Amino acid sequence: MLLLRMILVVLLIERAYTVCRLQGMAQRPELAQKGDLIIGGIFSFRTRQKDIIDTFEAIPHKRQCQNFTFREFQFAQTMIFAINEINRSPEMLNGVSLGYKIYNDCGTMDILRAALALVSGQRSELIEKNCTRSETVQAILGHSGSSPTIQIAQTVGRFQVPVISHFATCACLSNRRTYPTLFRTIPSDYYQSRALAELVKHFGWTWIGAIAVDNEYGLYGMSAFKQAAMENGVCVEYYEAFSPTVSPHKLNRIIDIIKHSTSKVIIAFMTHQEINMLAAELYKQNITGLQLVGSDAWLTDYSLIDSEGHSILVGSVGFTVSRAQIPGLGKHLRDVSPSQFPDSQFVKDFWEYVFNCSLNGTNNMKRTPCSGLESLHDIESQFTDVSELRFTNNVYKSVYAVAHALNNLLKCRNGQSPLSNESCADIKYIQPWQVLQHLQAVNFTTNTGERVFFDSKGDSQATYDLVNLQMTKKGTMKGVTVGIYDASLAESRQFLVNNVSVVWSGGHTEVPVSVCSESCLPGTLKVLQKQRPVCCYDCIPCPLGEISNATDSIHCLKCPLEYWPNKYRDACIPKEMEFLAYNETMGSVLVLFSVFGVFLTTITTLVFYCHSETPLVRANNAELSFLLLFSLNLCFLCSLTFIGRPSDWSCMLRHTAFGITFVLCISCVLGKTLVVLMAFRATLPSSNVMKWFGATQQRLSVLAFTLIQVVICILWLTINPPYPVKNMETYMDKIILECALGSPIGFWAVLGYIGLLALLCFILAFLARKLPDNFNEAKFITFSMLIFCAVWITFIPAYVSSPGKFTVAVEIFAILASSYGLLFCIFLPKCYILLLKPQKNTRKHIMGKTSNSDIHY
Repeated sequence: MLLLRMILVVLLIERAYTVCRLQGMAQRPELAQKGDLIIGGIFSFRTRQKDIIDTFEAIPHKRQCQNFTFREFQFAQTMIFAINEINRSPEMLNGVSLGYKIYNDCGTMDILRAALALVSGQRSELIEKNCTRSETVQAILGHSGSSPTIQIAQTVGRFQVPVISHFATCACLSNRRTYPTLFRTIPSDYYQSRALAELVKHFGWTWIGAIAVDNEYGLYGMSAFKQAAMENGVCVEYYEAFSPTVSPHKLNRIIDIIKHSTSKVIIAFMTHQEINMLAAELYKQNITGLQLVGSDAWLTDYSLIDSEGHSILVGSVGFTVSRAQIPGLGKHLRDVSPSQFPDSQFVKDFWEYVFNCSLNGTNNMKRTPCSGLESLHDIESQFTDVSELRFTNNVYKSVYAVAHALNNLLKCRNGQSPLSNESCADIKYIQPWQVLQHLQAVNFTTNTGERVFFDSKGDSQATYDLVNLQMTKKGTMKGVTVGIYDASLAESRQFLVNNVSVVWSGGHTEVPVSVCSESCLPGTLKVLQKQRPVCCYDCIPCPLGEISNATDSIHCLKCPLEYWPNKYRDACIPKEMEFLAYNETMGSVLVLFSVFGVFLTTITTLVFYCHSETPLVRANNAELSFLLLFSLNLCFLCSLTFIGRPSDWSCMLRHTAFGITFVLCISCVLGKTLVVLMAFRATLPSSNVMKWFGATQQRLSVLAFTLIQVVICILWLTINPPYPVKNMETYMDKIILECALGSPIGFWAVLGYIGLLALLCFILAFLARKLPDNFNEAKFITFSMLIFCAVWITFIPAYVSSPGKFTVAVEIFAILASSYGLLFCIFLPKCYILLLKPQKNTRKHIMGKTSNSDIHY
């Protein structure tokens, strides 16, 4: 009895281990094929579900889907084509056949239900001793959307089942900690976002709008784009997100934002469903002139041409995966028929839709009957179109990636396995986690020469085509490749635009402009507008003395000391050198007056020389008169040394020549004044003064007075002489070439000595102004000294305050004015008598008294 009880307990325990029941009802795949190893696939042949509100009083049933998505059906057939191709290959899987289970579901809930069906299988009860010998597929291909893929990866990832997506681009899926079993044959949106930012930067669009689908794909993609755009100096004027179930009120609010915005470029990070809704609404409200920049989820979708506002989308640009060719796929697609998939309701619906007929066994009386023997070779369809194989190629690569992982697993030799225990898998009990580890190490090249591998995040290398939507002659839109983006290259070579004509929004060939503020030209400075984004700014000219030689400069550069900005303030040019030149108007006028003074002095000298024996000339000390005329000539000529470019010699000559010639001139005038005074005293009784101031004494006095000035000049030139300098302080934009005084004491000593002699001469002449008429030359000397002193007194403040070359002009003017004053006041009355009144040029007339109305000497 005891033995019988023990046997009964063992049987009960064994029976308990074998009971592994499926929860709920088994869900059959849309397309299936038996094989030694099974690959699962989840695609949405239809996109929309009927709106049903769950009450949660019963288990929700599978919802009915609407509309056709030929691209998704093409994905599924590509998976079948690749599996059949692998099964025929003698080099793959070593005689082990692949099968498939492909589910057609829409809506996240039903897609997740299909994923669980692929993991758990379809049998309601397992009879093995453990529940691990289920019908779990080796890998799952799909889904096309990021949000469903996230749910699938999070759910089946717990069972270590690898998931390979061909279209889910959300950057969030690169998180290996959250999605350790997910692989992608499409690049992450992280790279697409950066590529879009480079595209926007390349075409100079710094002020854009952004609209995304309100799910993980749109939100993560737009977040990455905004970050990359900010790094490239691009500002987003507005950012909105909506879903296909958005209310009309919210969609109209978004359209109103677009209508009143100033940006002309919209980044549309969404799928074909949202872009069709947006384009239709823009078309209804007649909003044109917008340049759409699209993401790969909608840019090359066949359904765009069916949109009511598809004309709005013409000219759109964006990135999508590279186009490829799959030999034999076109024939496979055209060979599809209902007889190949007798259990598929979708294939029957597809056939009726394509041929507009009623297939055998259906009750659609509005269509003509058809047998299912029709051929897709006879029609043109989006399903059979293989001219734009982009995402379809990703499905093809996904199947081959799984096949290569299985092939490596089957060819494994102990000690050469990538598995943690270095043991090879049993072909009869291959587990998904084993496929997962081999899948990470996959690295192969397709028949078309494309390399396939996965990085540490499970992503593929990022290579995109820049596509421009253009209208064809048949009235359809075609994506024309106009550039590439390859993230594997150096940053400067990643983005390249081909030499292909791009059609922009509205059919224009010129690149649209979308900026908040126009670029600041060289010579201006960007100043941000208060409380506005960095792309909104004002352009103000650079400050004086500074330039900007690039567009949109935020700083101005100060020019070197001897340089100054040009008219446009975009380059530094050498400062203008300013000095009183002979060829300019002021210099020419002063030269003219100087030469004219020499001419008048020379004429006066000739007049005096011709009348040297006349009483008038003899009575006015002819020798001093000729010496005075000679010194006046030197005074007029020394003014010329102040004109022209200053040099070491001219700086020393101009001041010393001026000082010596004027002292010589004043000394002669002083001598004439002393002669007048001495002559008056000589007429007094018992006066013997003239013998002490005769001709010799007069010459010695002139020589003595002049030698003092010569000594002063020699000391000045010896100790610290004048020298040429570049004056860059008076003017900011020019350099004044002038003569520095060297020793200011020397300069003012020269002027002071001249002033002292002039003042002495003036005092003496003033004292002698009322002497008898025959000695009234003192009156004219007084006038001349008065003019001389007035000129030089006013010269001092004018000289100090005059800028640049005007300082030199003031000095020349003072020299000429004082020289003309001496010439006219002293010699003009005499020349008048000599030339016009010769009857008065007699000794009697000169020695006698005259009336006050006459001029006497």
